[in-house]
Amino acid sequence: MAVMKLAIEHVRRMRGGAQAHLMRCEDDAYYIVKFQNNPQHLKILANEMLATRLAARLGLCVPQVEVVDVRPEIIAYTPDLVMQLGLGRKPCAAGKQFGSQFPGHPAQMTVHDFLPDEQLLCVRNLPDFLGVLVLDKWTCNTNGRQAIFFRDPGDLAVAAGNGSPGNAVMALAANTYSMAGYTAMMIDFGFCFNAGEWDFPDAPLRGLYMRQRVYQTVDGMNAFEPWLSRLENQITERVLGEEAAQIPPEWYGGDWDAMEQLIERLYKRRQRVRELIFSARNSGRDPFPNWKVQHA
Repeated sequence: MAVMKLAIEHVRRMRGGAQAHLMRCEDDAYYIVKFQNNPQHLKILANEMLATRLAARLGLCVPQVEVVDVRPEIIAYTPDLVMQLGLGRKPCAAGKQFGSQFPGHPAQMTVHDFLPDEQLLCVRNLPDFLGVLVLDKWTCNTNGRQAIFFRDPGDLAVAAGNGSPGNAVMALAANTYSMAGYTAMMIDFGFCFNAGEWDFPDAPLRGLYMRQRVYQTVDGMNAFEPWLSRLENQITERVLGEEAAQIPPEWYGGDWDAMEQLIERLYKRRQRVRELIFSARNSGRDPFPNWKVQHA
């Protein structure tokens, strides 16, 4: 297992059912930290680690994920490090927690969870929405697909450096930056494998992103390459075992037999993903309007 990152500063609470917290670690990077005693399920942490790392294996833009060590002292001296449970609250758990790296410095980068259509279609890695559908169908993500969008703050500096100093140049640089494309990063894999159930209740519309425009280039199954081929040919039982070994056993109650069964089912399911995508294509929602019958 990789070396843990030590949390040294609490920044703020995050939105969402898992009640995650943004924290700075000793490497001066910032992480969205989900705790073992989150209100959703303990296995959410294991799911996040496994599915995010598998998404990276498929070549998708996902956060760097780490095991974050949250010491009892920082919890004791940080009043906001609590879980809100009904009418009460309790301190966040100490020990090994799941950390998803924030894509920059939170004071210097604006992150969006929604873009207008014009900007959405200019996202630099828009095809990743097709690749992550392969992942979400394979892992039976029972939550809606979540993504964030951001621009590298360095884009403004680069644009400004293309001319001489002055207000006109800075105005041009700012305009260039405003036209620059966003990057989409796929996040929130906690409900893969049906959250804490670790089963696969497949349904045609599961895993689809709410904005259908991201699928407008889909005209057949070939649109989901190269991710389908990577899944079928590169994700071996050995790869699955290596990724499972990165997960702290306490995140799944130390039940290695259950983990082995999950890995075995995932390995077998690789060959079903084309069928599951085709099922989505035939659903009443018609998520792929440009997928014509002749391409089936």
